[in-house]
Amino acid sequence: RRWSWVMLEAVAREGAGPGVCAAAVKQEGLRFLEQELETIIIPDLQGRKGHFSYNISDVKVTELQLISSELHFQPEQELILHISNASLGLRFRRQLLYWFFYDGSYINASAEGVSIRIGLQLSRDPTGRIKVSNVSCEASVSRMDMAFGGTFKRVYDFFSTFIISGMRFLLNQQICPVLHHAGMVLLNTLLDTVPVLWMSLVGIDYSLLKDPVVSNGNLNMEFRGAFYPLGEGNWSLLNRAVEPQLQEEERMVYVGFSEFFFDSAMESYFRAGALQLTLVGDKVPQDLDMLLRAIYFGSIILLSPTVIDSPLKLKLQAMSPPRCTIKPSGTTISVTASVTITLAPPMLPEIQLSKMIMEARLSAKMTFRGKALRTKLDLRRFHIYSNQSALESLALIPLQTPLKTLLQIGVMPMLNERTWRGVQIPLPEGINFVHEVVTNHAGYLTIGADLHFVKRLQEVIDKNQPANAVDPRDSRAPPPSTAVA
Repeated sequence: RRWSWVMLEAVAREGAGPGVCAAAVKQEGLRFLEQELETIIIPDLQGRKGHFSYNISDVKVTELQLISSELHFQPEQELILHISNASLGLRFRRQLLYWFFYDGSYINASAEGVSIRIGLQLSRDPTGRIKVSNVSCEASVSRMDMAFGGTFKRVYDFFSTFIISGMRFLLNQQICPVLHHAGMVLLNTLLDTVPVLWMSLVGIDYSLLKDPVVSNGNLNMEFRGAFYPLGEGNWSLLNRAVEPQLQEEERMVYVGFSEFFFDSAMESYFRAGALQLTLVGDKVPQDLDMLLRAIYFGSIILLSPTVIDSPLKLKLQAMSPPRCTIKPSGTTISVTASVTITLAPPMLPEIQLSKMIMEARLSAKMTFRGKALRTKLDLRRFHIYSNQSALESLALIPLQTPLKTLLQIGVMPMLNERTWRGVQIPLPEGINFVHEVVTNHAGYLTIGADLHFVKRLQEVIDKNQPANAVDPRDSRAPPPSTAVA
């Protein structure tokens, strides 16, 4: 396992902070569920009893009230949502024929004591993405109330048992197919927005290594979480990192990053030729330009007068992939780079003034913002020497401190501008991390965060839903559940 995360139960807790976020996630999920249940379409109900004929048509759900709900994890890969004592408001058209007398109008009704239990089974699909692989459902309506009126009120009251029983049975039969469609089609549409492969200058493989594991209190997922050079999809860096251990419970989600995650990133960027920085002319900080010209004044003055005032060029290039070390005290990155200083006269070959070796140790502060893992670097240790002569190495000793200061002022801001863009962490569209807390351990770091919806679930699903999605009202839709009459 390269890096992993655990999602704690998204059940609202009392008080501020993470509990409020958990309540918001739960509220958004229930809002989505309400919208889906309101799409229920009940078939027309017809019947005859002696000379009495009735037809109930155009039945629509007008209101849904979810009074009590519970969301929890159940071992063996299921996420359970239990709704109890809910109510549905209905409106339908009634038509009555008794002998030669006809009566028809719209009427309101309510379904009380609605109980729904939904189980979402989660698994890893062939692409390594988390999917809802099965939906179990049980639904029941304990009673229905209808207020009949009009000319034939007594007749309706007499035969209301047949009508109410029929509508209650049909309603029971329609709830679970709608919820099955919501889980297997709509929620999977949302999960399809999770990036499994992310590519820019290099690639990142975020595929799951195995099916999610559900325990009593959390949902554990193990991701590969490895960078790789583009064009080398089968490339793999040997993983000697410590296995992240996730034990905190203050936040809704915890993500563990081992040293391997960062080492694979730097190895991949090194192979891609990205770990280099070239400054020419005005890009070289003025103080650094003056200092370097003073250092190499003897070499410059001996050159042709036509090139003495040429722009200075400074090139830093990593000689080997940097390495990351994570300790409880902080995260450091060790870098060995070559520093080449040249004059770059226009339209003429460059003139090398010096080439030295730089060994540096950078402190790295990791933070989460939205969906991005960002890094801020700070130069801590700095040492330069020449690999050409011991005499030149001795001449460079007085320059250690001023060069380090100028690199901190002129070069580190440029590096941080790149690293602060961050690396995207796989989350569904419309969901971000908030209230991030970063904790360093021996060999890995953990980041705890809460989930925050920046878009409505329905908005994201409508945007990404495929055109050929199966409608839950289609008779061809698979029977997914048990409806308890």
